[in-house]
Amino acid sequence: MLTYARNLLNRFRKRSYEGASGKRFENWRQSTFGAFNSEVNAAAPAVRGRARHFAENNAHAANGVAAWVTALVGAGITPASQHPNRDTRRAIAAAFRRWAARCDADGRTDFYGLQAQAVRGMIIDGESFLQLIQTEDGLKLRLIAPELIDSSHTVELGDGRRIIAGIEFDASERVVAYWVRPARATDLFPTYGNPVRVPAEDMIHLFVSHGQVRGMSWLAPVLLRLGELDQLEDALLVGVKVAAMRAGFLTDMNGTGTIPFDGTQAGNILTDGLEPGTLRVLPNGYDIKFSSPQQAQQSIEFVQHQLRAIAAGLGVPAHLLDGDLRQANYSSLRAALVSFRQRVEQIQFHTLIPQLLTPIWDRFIMSAVLSGELEFDADVMAAEWYPPAMPWVDPAKDAQAEAELINAGLKSRRQAVSERGFDIESLDDEISADRKREQTLGLSFGVKQNAGA
Repeated sequence: MLTYARNLLNRFRKRSYEGASGKRFENWRQSTFGAFNSEVNAAAPAVRGRARHFAENNAHAANGVAAWVTALVGAGITPASQHPNRDTRRAIAAAFRRWAARCDADGRTDFYGLQAQAVRGMIIDGESFLQLIQTEDGLKLRLIAPELIDSSHTVELGDGRRIIAGIEFDASERVVAYWVRPARATDLFPTYGNPVRVPAEDMIHLFVSHGQVRGMSWLAPVLLRLGELDQLEDALLVGVKVAAMRAGFLTDMNGTGTIPFDGTQAGNILTDGLEPGTLRVLPNGYDIKFSSPQQAQQSIEFVQHQLRAIAAGLGVPAHLLDGDLRQANYSSLRAALVSFRQRVEQIQFHTLIPQLLTPIWDRFIMSAVLSGELEFDADVMAAEWYPPAMPWVDPAKDAQAEAELINAGLKSRRQAVSERGFDIESLDDEISADRKREQTLGLSFGVKQNAGA
């Protein structure tokens, strides 16, 4: 019985994320993965710290993170009101543009910049938190560092209510609040003040959910490999430096013990070594040998394999990680991007829009209605979100294909315009104004002239 308990305890100790433990499991048969929430809550802080280190210090990790942020957000995912009244749609779009330009509570960026920051945090830290703050100037958004929602704060509140990893649940398993530790941007050290309860309707928690309470860094599967790759590259670099430091060794075959050359000597080292173009004749009985440090065989192929494994772990095509396009062609690039873009759309429509964008839109509309800027009706909340269009290698073919989709009724102009970050109502007004001005001035742009005219 004691032996069984000891073995069970040893197996329990081995359960963890490798990225949090800092080493691989010695025996995979003894490595287990326990309850998902327990493993994530225990490993997330350590994994988050290591992920931040590599994202800021490792060139490949930084490039992989940037590739994900660019693909998911780009210049920004834009909303388009679905209200049936054209004038109401224009009023909503104008109000949103004004708010989006000044919605950052810290005044550093706009709504689309906050999107990019939130997504970057979700990738590196595994999760992002945004607080919705109602001020005298209207609705504001503020990013909250994940460590301020203390993952160690777990309490049973009674009546089925509890706090798990800083997130409060009611008896129906609904999130009702977040417990946020007070902190200032200028704090040099973590503060340990009592956490403040923030209602769930004032917080947004962005993470890829697999049923757990808190998020896990997307770099978790590749942290060990990134560290080992850094060590490998450092070792290879040192090997190259040593190989460049060629040294000669004189062998006294006769054992006379005399120095065969005139010149200065420091210990048993001659200080007047060879110069470029020098020819020297060795005395009888002497031989010379040069050091030839051996380099790791097939090191380049091995490093490339490691980079492909890291790219697979991050879920990005290899060329987006290392920028190497030497072995790529048009077909291979297009095939890789098709699969990657399917994954991107899955995260955009299953995570970003429902968790981040839709709650912000709903709160913005209600804030605008309560302030009198908009009038409320049954359709005022309806909206569609359009991620930026993903460019292909050939822009001319992309434009032709998009025009054919619109002409065939498979895509609307509103969708095509919104994907470019514009409002179709404003765009149509600009086009109409351009046509009237051209007609008044007798100009004609973009119209094919009849050759026989």
